Amino acid sequence: MREVSTGRLIIVGAGLGALYAALKLAPRPVLMISPEVLGQGASSAWAQGGVAAAMDPADSAEAHARDTLRAGAGTVDPAIAQLVTDEARAHILDLTRLGTPFDRKPDGGYVLSREAAHSFARVVRVRGDQAGAEIMRALVACLREAPSVQVLEGVMATGLRVEGGAVAGVEVTLSGPQGSAPVLIRAPGVLLAGGGSGGLYALTTNPPRIRGQVIGMAARAGAEIADAEFVQFHPTAIDCGEDPAPLATEALRGEGAQLLNRLGERFMLAVHPDAELAPRDVVARAIYAQSQAGRRPVLDTRACLGDRILSEFPAVAGACSRAGIDPTREQIPVAAAAHYHMGGVAVDDEGRASLDRLWVCGEASSTGLHGANRLASNGLLEALVFARRCALSIEARLGPAAQDAPEVVLPDLPPGPVPDPVLVARLRRAMTEGAGVLRDAGGLTRCLREIAAIEAAQPDCPALSNMTATATLIAAAALMRQESRGAHCRTDFPQTLPEGRRSRLRLAQALALRASLEPETT
Repeated sequence: MREVSTGRLIIVGAGLGALYAALKLAPRPVLMISPEVLGQGASSAWAQGGVAAAMDPADSAEAHARDTLRAGAGTVDPAIAQLVTDEARAHILDLTRLGTPFDRKPDGGYVLSREAAHSFARVVRVRGDQAGAEIMRALVACLREAPSVQVLEGVMATGLRVEGGAVAGVEVTLSGPQGSAPVLIRAPGVLLAGGGSGGLYALTTNPPRIRGQVIGMAARAGAEIADAEFVQFHPTAIDCGEDPAPLATEALRGEGAQLLNRLGERFMLAVHPDAELAPRDVVARAIYAQSQAGRRPVLDTRACLGDRILSEFPAVAGACSRAGIDPTREQIPVAAAAHYHMGGVAVDDEGRASLDRLWVCGEASSTGLHGANRLASNGLLEALVFARRCALSIEARLGPAAQDAPEVVLPDLPPGPVPDPVLVARLRRAMTEGAGVLRDAGGLTRCLREIAAIEAAQPDCPALSNMTATATLIAAAALMRQESRGAHCRTDFPQTLPEGRRSRLRLAQALALRASLEPETT
């Protein structure tokens, strides 16, 4: 394998956590690995709801932390919840300073929305459903002006090089349709900020490249993975046949939109006291049950928003328009779709992974904030808080850096293996059928066997191996957790055990479990 050396810290990913960390690291030279044009293809840009923060004088970080603990169903780390919510306000003010045009009231205060399982309206938003896109736009503009940051666009990380228990570099390939042979970029440290795993499922709200590759890469290098079984399904993906499915933000239900079925029944009233604003796992299972029963669920925004949906929620209105739906006159068909992975690379309160010189922030990490069921709009907040904490930890661990590190130039690379789309489709079906909204031992066992077969069909493709590694971890952790908790629902173990605990797993353990399930050969 060809090698290139750099004195720059490598940041894998180009979403909110990656951009914010790069800015916080300035003037330390960094190299950002971005499969797409900067600002495109990241889940952050698709985030509609906003950033949760106690900005109302009547609200508090303590109340926000309590709501986070309650939503997380017994596996949230209380210290992490308090740490994150304490810092939330400062990051909203910082993003405002960096140019994010948050919605403001005439008196200058922030417009705040209430989302599911929050006791206050505390979600800071932009033009209704444009928070992720506008925050990313502001950060990309700042980054383009930062001389310390080099961005390699059209390049994808496929592996970590570990030497003596420490990460020594990143293996990358070109991300185009022809792929490329890999090249190793040696570096003093690596920050993974490359997204989650929703695209491992057939129905997802995540961008096409977000398929667990970053978590899988870390797992294949030996990093510990936490809470892999906890995958959040968003209740209200727009059920219109698009892949990925457009999202009907939870803020619509915060504005009073109602969930109905084809019989006209408002079914959430019988499910939970908070009805449409119940925790996401509760609403997702109710939506899924309606779909499975043939009572196609819909979201009705007509009475509460009417024509306002066109101006206040332009992303939703645009998705409806593409599907031939007029939300001012018609109900919006919805389905539960894989949305956010609470699990990921286990990190401490500074974002450090179990491998030396490896830091992780954003959805690829598992900090202990989200527990078994992420509180709405805590995802962007966690990415901001831990991007900064990772930057501080990197400075402390690596010490001063030369501020004139030369830019990295990749050599010419011949074509290389890319994931077979037929195998990727098989993997997504297997995860939806066996490790989806409802799970049981039989389905998870079949899922793990199918993952093994997919992996064996193209063993020389690191990008596919990263996907199957993460899929294996999700399904194995789900099989090992013999209870129902938060987003993890086992129909064969419907009870919730008295004591909540986080799961911790390494890929070798998950593979051993998978191997024990494979049928014996004769």
